[in-house]
Amino acid sequence: MILINLSHPFTDAQRAAIETMTNQTITRLIERMVHFEVDQPFAEQAATLVDGLGLTPIEWQQSPLVVNLPSLNFGAAAVLAELHGRCGYFPSMVRLRPVENSLPPQYEVAEIVNLQAIRDKARQKRGK
Repeated sequence: MILINLSHPFTDAQRAAIETMTNQTITRLIERMVHFEVDQPFAEQAATLVDGLGLTPIEWQQSPLVVNLPSLNFGAAAVLAELHGRCGYFPSMVRLRPVENSLPPQYEVAEIVNLQAIRDKARQKRGK
């Protein structure tokens, strides 16, 4: 699987947890520490960011992808829309949570969220 990290660097333990939860090996890790300029259009910034990830059209459409979205909600939404446009589906997402009573603060992988499954389930409620 290709793991795209658009937030803080993953630890070895976090990467191992992602592999365990997905039942797949990380074959490629792409890490970009994202900073959105709040006074500039987010759609353009998201497109530029995703362009810079270096995946081919075939990789976008055929490779298993898992993404750790940027922390800024507006940026995450724009990136997710850009990813969906390139993949034709929503990739799965890593959700981290704080480790209780850890100093310095540490985060563990809480779950891998299947965004496409959420979308597909919600679509069933459309006409009701």
